[in-house]
Amino acid sequence: MNKKDAILEAANLLFARKGFKDTSMAEVSKLTGAAEGTIFYHFKTKEGIFLSILEKVKEDITAEFTAYRQAREFRNGLEMMEGAIGFYLHQVSQMEDRFLILYRHYPYELARTNPRCRDNLIAIYECLLDIFEEAIVAGQQDGSIRPGPSRKTAMLVFAMLDGLVRLKIYNLYDAASLYGELLTVCQRILKNP
Repeated sequence: MNKKDAILEAANLLFARKGFKDTSMAEVSKLTGAAEGTIFYHFKTKEGIFLSILEKVKEDITAEFTAYRQAREFRNGLEMMEGAIGFYLHQVSQMEDRFLILYRHYPYELARTNPRCRDNLIAIYECLLDIFEEAIVAGQQDGSIRPGPSRKTAMLVFAMLDGLVRLKIYNLYDAASLYGELLTVCQRILKNP
């Protein structure tokens, strides 16, 4: 791993665990062994480091979910939705520090004034919502999912799922223990009677 990537990995870990504002460049320097001058040679500002991390988070998440969508076949849209829910939970556990960045307040605060940050956040959430909407549209076409507004329904399912993930990430509740109940609730919401 080159020095620039090592800086990004260390900063990602610290920003995810401590938050952007509570992480000092001295901590990143200590974790990587890179002098602060070296860090600022690669990234002009602390915000620049954060934006580079967010772009990497976007690339990682969208690549994983794109590969998932291309590699799977399902009998129907409802089964596709169940698979997408399971895969999302799996990815959060595999990429916890990446998702922790998204669960912090700072990215959304920065997105108010920084178009680059806003565009990356939108791209991440659009990718995630697209997976759920694709399942809903497929299910509506094959009759396994009731008719209705596919994007809004995808947003509601995602919001419910994302809320459970946040409880797990913040160590408030083991969301995995609700996996069966989550699928049952989604089936009740989506299944075509």
